Amino acid sequence: MSDTTPKNLANEIWQVADLLRGDYKRADYGKVILPFAVLRRLECVLEPTREAVLKAQERWQAKGVSPEPFLPKEAGYAFYNRTAHTLASIAGAHEDARADLHRYVRGFSENARLVFDKFRFAEQIDHLAEVKLLHLVLSKFADFDLHPSVVSNHEMGYAFEELIRKFAEESNETAGEHFTPREVIKLMVNLLLAPDMEEIKVPNMSRSVYDPACGTGGMLSAAEEFVLQHNPQGNVYVFGQELNPESWAICRSDMMIKNHYAENIKLGNSFSEDLLADRKFDYMLSNPPFGVEWKKVKKAVEDERDNLGYRGRFGAGTPRINDGSLLFLQHMISKMKPVHEGGSRLAIVFNGSPLFTGAAGSGESEIRRWILENDWLEAIVALPDQLFYNTGISTYFWILTNRKDPAHKGKVMLIDARDYCVKMRKSLGDKRKQISDEQIDEITRLYGEALTAASDPEHELHGKVKVFRNRDFGYQRITVERPLKLRFEVTEETLDEICESKPIARAFGDIEQFVSAFKPLVGQQWSTKAEAWDAIRRALVKSGLLWPSGSSFAKALRDVVGVRCPEGEVQTKKGEPEPDPDLRDFENVPLDEDIAAYMEREVLPHVPDAWVDHDKIKIGYEIPFTRHFYVYEPPRPLVAIDAELKLLELEIQQLIGKVAK
Repeated sequence: MSDTTPKNLANEIWQVADLLRGDYKRADYGKVILPFAVLRRLECVLEPTREAVLKAQERWQAKGVSPEPFLPKEAGYAFYNRTAHTLASIAGAHEDARADLHRYVRGFSENARLVFDKFRFAEQIDHLAEVKLLHLVLSKFADFDLHPSVVSNHEMGYAFEELIRKFAEESNETAGEHFTPREVIKLMVNLLLAPDMEEIKVPNMSRSVYDPACGTGGMLSAAEEFVLQHNPQGNVYVFGQELNPESWAICRSDMMIKNHYAENIKLGNSFSEDLLADRKFDYMLSNPPFGVEWKKVKKAVEDERDNLGYRGRFGAGTPRINDGSLLFLQHMISKMKPVHEGGSRLAIVFNGSPLFTGAAGSGESEIRRWILENDWLEAIVALPDQLFYNTGISTYFWILTNRKDPAHKGKVMLIDARDYCVKMRKSLGDKRKQISDEQIDEITRLYGEALTAASDPEHELHGKVKVFRNRDFGYQRITVERPLKLRFEVTEETLDEICESKPIARAFGDIEQFVSAFKPLVGQQWSTKAEAWDAIRRALVKSGLLWPSGSSFAKALRDVVGVRCPEGEVQTKKGEPEPDPDLRDFENVPLDEDIAAYMEREVLPHVPDAWVDHDKIKIGYEIPFTRHFYVYEPPRPLVAIDAELKLLELEIQQLIGKVAK
């Protein structure tokens, strides 16, 4: 291949799709291309030790001993292949290609075979043979030079991600559910790990990294590369779980090639089937899919919430069913190491919704409250829009830790990095911007200097940082009531409402008789309920009817006879003013502010008869990021606008004149 840059490599591999057109649906191209690309990569990785593995197998079999335990050492990897086949040799055996390819795949060690099982590769082999494409596809992939000396693990990871993106495009799936742009990952890793640089550089240190939605493993690889770049003698143990089988298979194969323990990469739903339930980690990072509902695991999540409470993962609450983002965060928090064991740091990518969605007392608000009251939230970083492949909306990093240093305790940093980006020459889906390496360094420096920048108005980055106390995001949701004021009247419409009133019908049985008793009152009005009730009683007695007992009748009668009126009589209940539901309002009072003082200043000057229902006060938390960085821009002067309009009119007249000529 002439150009092995990851994007061009992926494009060359994807050209195999030209062979599949007609016999495969576009959405199924990836089901062939992805497993063949993995197979060719594994083959190239094992090529230098293939002969040694075959000789060792022969030697141990001659001794009557199973060779499997000894072959990984000969292969130099945790996986191996026990056959002499290659894609090239199979492509040359026209008669036996299908059988040979099946034997070749079965010849891999069990950990590698599992990858191809999840791809359902055997089915694709058979189908390719049936439509007489197997030899063509074999020959094409045999020509790709994917040896590690030509394509590094880093470059191969990029290429696989590009293949996944293309597969998602053809399948009308959401590419962003599978992987994250590499520059976003790099920035995320910097912000997560840079504060621990001194510990990371300790000789022979060991750290564990976890991603509960690991995709193809890009974030895990980036975190490992960061640590080893600063400490080549360090030890990094990566763990992950992934729901998508194709992404999981690529991630697992990548871990095997890097000689990591591939069993640490689990396949399954992190919510309903936490396959690393007993593990805690030093670092965690993730980009869970945005706005994806969790209806499929609703029962499992709610059972854990209700039965285990805070002993489980979801004791703080659950978000609305159409967005499981905060479930991922709770899941990650549950895997933080205790502080006495070193604690943990985690980073997660969210859209704007988790910042403010949900009123006081809702699941989202309670989760935010739990996080802030435990002082786990270190910072939120706003990113440029149009960074991701599947969405152009604004996104944010949330950085959390249970081991804040003294300077950060009780505080949250809000960092505005929305302007740190460059436009791409060619967009990829919704991705039209990227963050350059220089800008990543600038944002990392901004993060490290955030407290200083926020406290110094002269600092060049002062406008990019705001620092708040945890309690500053809290508020008291108060219910402001106003009295129900009524006047009373009987109209023709009142008679119609009486006929439709079920409580009145139950009280009298013969509703027509009751309506007849009311007709003489049509057109009459009363300023108080006592006067109205007295007149109605007299009308009922005159018609030979008695006033029914029970409060339901009296309430129903008031509903049809009473008319809301600002100057009307205040209705009471047990000696207290009765609140009017139509006038009920809600106010968010800062957590540290006295409610009575707030009412005196903000409410009572406008509605003097209002009061607070203290039984309905709720505590809520929200993080209005954009509001804190809003800068008012006054409208342009009318003189400037008028001058611009006149200039445009002149240009239009000149253009019309040219057309007329």
